[in-house]
Amino acid sequence: QVQLVESGGGLVQAGGSLRLSCAASIRTFSSYAMGWFRQAPGKEREFVAAIERNGGSTDYSDSVKGRFTISRDNAKNTVYLQMNSLKPEDTARYYCAASNLFPGRAYQIYDYWGQGTQVTVSS
Repeated sequence: QVQLVESGGGLVQAGGSLRLSCAASIRTFSSYAMGWFRQAPGKEREFVAAIERNGGSTDYSDSVKGRFTISRDNAKNTVYLQMNSLKPEDTARYYCAASNLFPGRAYQIYDYWGQGTQVTVSS
């Protein structure tokens, strides 16, 4: 069974940092591009960041560029999202996802999803 499990969410003050992790049970983890999405109440699912299979290429939404960093450790089957300079607008549930196509921004291309982890940033 393919499983993606996020962790690392929590409550932080504005300007603080969090590091999210996504542990994947996918046997061929290195063959999947990985992405992070988030969804706040009343809003649509929003692309956050994506990373290529070998980690050589990354993509970020404009709202998080320069503050968030996506990385992966294929030996550990884990994807990370380092979030710095957090803002109240970053408050959302964060999901990791795996794609066997490419690290695009559209959620439709992702085959597997985790259950998410909540990030709350207070002002």
